This record gives sequence, C-alpha cells and structure tokens, in this order.
Amino acid sequence: MEYKLVTVTRDSEESRLALVTLKRPDVKNAINKAMVAELTHAFDALRESDVGCVILSGDGPDFAAGADIAELRERKALESLAAINSALFARIENFPAPVIAAVRGYALGGGCELTLSCDIRLASESAQFGQPEVNLGIIPAAGGTQRLPRIVGLGRAKELVLTGAIIDAQEAYRIGLVNKVHPDADLMPAARKLAITIIRKGGLAVRMAKAALNQSARMGLDSGLAFESTAQALLFESEDKMKRMTDFLEKKKK
Repeated sequence: MEYKLVTVTRDSEESRLALVTLKRPDVKNAINKAMVAELTHAFDALRESDVGCVILSGDGPDFAAGADIAELRERKALESLAAINSALFARIENFPAPVIAAVRGYALGGGCELTLSCDIRLASESAQFGQPEVNLGIIPAAGGTQRLPRIVGLGRAKELVLTGAIIDAQEAYRIGLVNKVHPDADLMPAARKLAITIIRKGGLAVRMAKAALNQSARMGLDSGLAFESTAQALLFESEDKMKRMTDFLEKKKK
C-alpha cells in the first residue's frame, strides 16, 4: 500500500524501532476511514518484521483531534457496527511489541481512544485529552468506555465520558492516563529513549510480558496466572534466557 495519511519509518540508529506518524496536520490529524485503512496495513506489515517497539505520534502540533466528523455525520447504524476504528485499536493493543504514544496537542475522541490502545502514553506539556463524544450525540465506541476505566478507574472514566471534559497533560498524569509529561521539545527524544530501553531487553520476554499483562484485564485471576506460568515456561527454554543469565553470572564472577 502507498501511504498518504501516515508515514512508517525506522530509527536511523536503531533499526528495530519503528516510527508511525499520522499525517493529516491540516485537520489536526483527524482519523478518517482512509487513515484507518493505512494504519491497519502498517501495523499488519510491522507485525511480520523484527520490530522491537513502535512510537506512534502525530505530524504537526496535534496527535489526533478525533474522528473525521464529516464522515461520522453520514455514518448509519450498519456501518457503525462494522467498528473499523475499534478493530484497528484492538490490533494495536494486541500488537506483539510495545507501542508508545507520544502525544502533543489534542488527543480527543477517537484520538484519545487511539492512545488508550497503546501500552505507554507520554505527553508533552501542550497535550490535551478528552472523550467529548456526548457533545455530538454519540458515545466513545472505539474502546473508550472499556479501556479508559481500566486505566484511570471507573469513577474518573465516568466523569470524563459523561461530561465530555477536556483535560490538560498534568491532570492526565495525575489520574494515571499518561505515564510522564515532558516539555514539547523533549517529547520525541524521551519516547525514543524509552523505546530503546525496551528494545535492549529480552525481545521474547518483552512480548510475553505484554501479552500476559493484557490478559490481566480479560481473564480471571486463575486463568491469568495459568497464562503467566505458561509464558514463563516457554521463556525458560529460550536461547535468549540462557545467554542473558549466563552473561549475568559470568559478569558477577568478575
């Protein structure tokens, strides 16, 4: 696929770091059907590669100010049930390698839901988050009513969704919606540093850890513990585990 609304590049120094950027800055990177199709293709292609971490960001001063309202106005029930945004965000949530959202400016509506599907959210001081869908007579229906409570708690999520409030980066940090806040100029370097820290760890272990953590929101404790134990058993047979533990013990001897 020839991408027009997103770019996919590799870091110039760390080839296992992929950079995915939303490219509709003239409309604050509003998410339309064409962008969803390109993002779906991009993440499916990256799934087949050796990528160890992805940084997702927006071109220009905003991450994504929401879904394309002109498209939403014409959307009917049957098309809504196709849930194309929800399917994309599930793809990102279940992407094998960690995905970091680097958020400047607006992350509203579908843009906020997109960040919720990422594993770690870093915000710049200019970032603003919100689920203002009730102002338009709809609800957050691309995972917002499900992922947001799991991240910030049910009470906070209800307040944000039912009022349609927009909050700044510091408030997002205070309620646990974002992991850290950085000056705008430092956001991408901070995201890159974090991504490379993750890439330097055991690749299979990171993927298994992400999968196990994701299961914690979907399974009961007994099933989750069984998944965790199975993942650990597989890792105990890996070459990477043997090499890393051997290196640790050899280093300790010196």
